[in-house]
Amino acid sequence: MGLATLIFLSIGGFSLVVLALSFLGSHLHLGHGDIGSSLTLPAVSGFVGAFGFAGAIAAELTPGRSLDGLVGSGAGVLAAVPVGYLAARLTRAAQRMGTDPTPTSSALVGSVGVVLTATRPGRYGEVRLTVAGQSMKFNAQSEEPLAVGTSVLVIDTVSPSCVLVQPTPQFFQKDGQ
Repeated sequence: MGLATLIFLSIGGFSLVVLALSFLGSHLHLGHGDIGSSLTLPAVSGFVGAFGFAGAIAAELTPGRSLDGLVGSGAGVLAAVPVGYLAARLTRAAQRMGTDPTPTSSALVGSVGVVLTATRPGRYGEVRLTVAGQSMKFNAQSEEPLAVGTSVLVIDTVSPSCVLVQPTPQFFQKDGQ
């Protein structure tokens, strides 16, 4: 292994350390407002890493030791440009990825669930609701008695942990209920 190969491997290894630290510390941007959102630390690390590792491969495969640094640099740049571009695009896509809003108690209205503990007027019971794809248990009140296993519809929220329910209309009920 020649000196040029060792230098290129060191460059690639350093970029992997910087990339790992950027993910652990979650600092994905270099922090300069005029640079733009494409020049992120993962994109730069990807560019430098591809340059180092492709340069090391090319330098090691070069016959003789007189041109290994020059050949390694050329191959490194040829490999680094597309890798840096792809890393920038992936980072930008991750930064701009939309998410659902945080569920609030008002999002419970209209949810369908099932009674876990029977409810009676003036007494609390429990229901299991599916909220944002997740099964959650809530205290429940009802204006009429509801037996365990009854399919219910949330018509109001009494508090963040308590809902007002009524039996579901026929078109909301699942088969077998």
